[in-house]
Amino acid sequence: MNEHCNPKNPPNILIVDDTPANLKLLYGMLKGRGYKVRAAVGGELALEAAHISPPDLILLDINMPGIDGYETCRRLKEDARLKEIPVIFLSALSETVDKVKAFGTGGVDYITKPFQLEEVEARVGTHLELRRQKLRLQENYDKLHKLEKLRDSLVHMIVHDLRSPLMVIISYLEFIKKDKNNVLSLESVSDIASAAQASNKMIQIVSDVLDTSKIEEGQMKLKPAECELGRLLEEGVSGLKSLIGGREVRFTPPKSPITVIADREIISRVVQNLLANAIKFTPESGLIRLGVEPAGDLVRVSVEDNGPGIAPQYQGRIFEKFGQVELRAGRQRSSTGLGLTFCKLAVEANGGRIGVSSEEGKGSAFWFELPVSPKE
Repeated sequence: MNEHCNPKNPPNILIVDDTPANLKLLYGMLKGRGYKVRAAVGGELALEAAHISPPDLILLDINMPGIDGYETCRRLKEDARLKEIPVIFLSALSETVDKVKAFGTGGVDYITKPFQLEEVEARVGTHLELRRQKLRLQENYDKLHKLEKLRDSLVHMIVHDLRSPLMVIISYLEFIKKDKNNVLSLESVSDIASAAQASNKMIQIVSDVLDTSKIEEGQMKLKPAECELGRLLEEGVSGLKSLIGGREVRFTPPKSPITVIADREIISRVVQNLLANAIKFTPESGLIRLGVEPAGDLVRVSVEDNGPGIAPQYQGRIFEKFGQVELRAGRQRSSTGLGLTFCKLAVEANGGRIGVSSEEGKGSAFWFELPVSPKE
């Protein structure tokens, strides 16, 4: 018995040929190797047989009465249930143009008549094994996809439940920070401020996780409106003042306001994420440059730092979920979390695009572009 055959569930092969002698020869050879074999004497009958019980592989002649092998294969590939079935053409046509046409209609192989049984057996076995591996790969992919959905649902549930207690913690910290009776030492006030800052950062992470999931699933409802990008940058700097420390943030607003139609809250968070990312990787005495400028029918917002920079092989990965980036200093690895993933999805949801220009040791310039508001 053929090594590719499972005795309990042997592969099912459909032979399509209008020459009885060929059908008999192929039928006997394949049956003797342990395959389940069916035969059809024309394209129409082959299509009907395939619809009733899809085979694992089809051996298909070209010159037949009615519809020829090319048309038969084309129709098979149009059917969602049948399109993945491997089709091996078996024909006396030996010109290159005939073979090219056969592959163009969806065939996976081509055997020229008169054929050798050993060659047919070898090619049938090879394509059945490829199909088996492809089906196994798809099955494993489907299982992985289900596990990922389960993981994402679990993370979403946990993160969602974290929001309320975090908001309570922040409220109490803000209340204590006021210290109306001056009972706290300066050190304690500073510690409470740091705790509130960390809690707000956790809220930001929670929001990124939840909103990234919403955008991926198409459940984020955008509220497009006119946004003045210069103002958004200024607000972003003001909101992160406590994190800037000794770094210099340099921004010269454009001479004329530049507006886009987008979800203001979402784009504001994109700006904050990019600015926070720049602060994270910029040395304490470093420089961060912000810019807004027209770029044809688009407007570009840029956030440039003089941090360690990103090697070329990591510049696409940083926008992936929890992408790992190797930093130059000590070659340590750092996770980008979900902040940049959220930025990418958020900008694209608003009709724009995002990217980074970077060189190791020379800093990074993150940018995003959005369509300019149409002038009245």
